[in-house]
Amino acid sequence: MVYLFLATGFEEVEALCPLDLLRRAGVNVCTVGVGGASVTGSHGITVQADITDEQFLALKDAAPEMVILPGGMPGTLNLDASEIVHRAIRSAVSCGGHLAAICAAPMILGYSGFLVGKTVTFYPGFDKFMIGATRDESKKVITDGKVITARGMGAAVDFGAALIAALKGDEAAEKVMKNIRA
Repeated sequence: MVYLFLATGFEEVEALCPLDLLRRAGVNVCTVGVGGASVTGSHGITVQADITDEQFLALKDAAPEMVILPGGMPGTLNLDASEIVHRAIRSAVSCGGHLAAICAAPMILGYSGFLVGKTVTFYPGFDKFMIGATRDESKKVITDGKVITARGMGAAVDFGAALIAALKGDEAAEKVMKNIRA
């Protein structure tokens, strides 16, 4: 299962665009509301998450195939403040899953040590959090092994395509991209 975590103040486009693309590709994505099922983004758009973070904790088989973290402020800080989000990240890593973060959210992975030796991209100004990582500013999205990072809202479509490619292959990603650009 793929889990996309939403916390108050998340960047709506960075969450909902990749979510839409993944579901178009047939990926089973569960949105997780940190602190409750109803979560309001940084631009006042309220989203009803599929489950709450407490419900995520109660799942017996919550071995994440992928954990997705959208950016936005204060959404990123609210994700980071959640021990449940950190548990999900550790669980994904321990079971060989993917970690995906866009905009400011790679900071959560960076200072937690999950970007050591990785090449990443992220929103400017968060360099100090990317401990042990190499930044490549020439790309909107970077996949380095099981870690996928993206620069910001303008990269949301490409981020979604990279997530599909990681989970279902390049052909599946190309098919969705062709359909949305028709």
